[in-house]
Amino acid sequence: MIIRLVIALLVTTFGVALPKEETHNDRVFNRELSDKEHFENEHHNPEYDHEAFLGEEAKTFDQLPPEESKRRLGIIFDKIDTNNDSIISREELKDWIRFTQKRYISEDVDRQWRQQNPENNPTISWENYQKLVYGFLENMDPAESEKDNEGFSYRNMLKRDRRRWASADRDGDDNLTKEEFAGFLHPEETDYMRGMVIVETMEDIDKDKDGKISLQEYIGDMYRGDEPEEEPDWVKSEKEQFSTYRDKDGDGFMDEEEVKNWILPEDFDHAEAEARHLIYEADSDADEQLTKDEVLKKYDLFVGSQATDFGEALARHDEF
Repeated sequence: MIIRLVIALLVTTFGVALPKEETHNDRVFNRELSDKEHFENEHHNPEYDHEAFLGEEAKTFDQLPPEESKRRLGIIFDKIDTNNDSIISREELKDWIRFTQKRYISEDVDRQWRQQNPENNPTISWENYQKLVYGFLENMDPAESEKDNEGFSYRNMLKRDRRRWASADRDGDDNLTKEEFAGFLHPEETDYMRGMVIVETMEDIDKDKDGKISLQEYIGDMYRGDEPEEEPDWVKSEKEQFSTYRDKDGDGFMDEEEVKNWILPEDFDHAEAEARHLIYEADSDADEQLTKDEVLKKYDLFVGSQATDFGEALARHDEF
């Protein structure tokens, strides 16, 4: 994966509750379509698209019998087919992906707002947020809280959250409205917060802190192979991508502007790209659209991934 989105937080021997994984992400980016490799050994990996189509409910869906999976997938097909012509066009598929992505963001914000603000006050203060999420640090050995574990420390997470909170706080009162809280949780989805995505990405990958990202740092964020191990083809491809497309001025490094072009490209539409890909994989008659039969024949493709959060409704009992 190019960007690792979630840092798993463990419960320590102190017996206190640490911030949970869903509290919010350490480094936020337009969420990867899946944590599966899109291609394995140069062959297409259907599990990538499975997670892409179903979102976080992919594991639940995997437990269903194949016939029930297909039945539910057929219902989802009908929802995507908004003009009821029994065919899914690329535009309909793209709109569905965007809808499910927005739904994920909205539901995530709602859930965390309730967790952090059970009384549903108009705002959440930094003081209360810090106590709820990082209060355990008061009882933790300072040396332990500063100790990096797989690239993070609790103290560093607190500092990062504090900075991100201040950036999301548009009126500077140290309290966040629900809209500002959404920007804090998902800066990649909020125009005025996207600069924070660049800053955090630079900090994570720029290991020598020289303000730029070398090829070694770029590859090291994705791949840490042992010396005797032969370098995978995808790593060689990423090195070419770095030299040809990422490092636009050819100086051997990515500066902040080049990182911005990499992770938040203005001309790249994730929903469009995923819609094109799914149609390419499932469109057996090459007419650039999908029938229900084509989708059901490739149901493993559509129900195998977590990537776009689309199809999350498949595990909702009230929708089936």
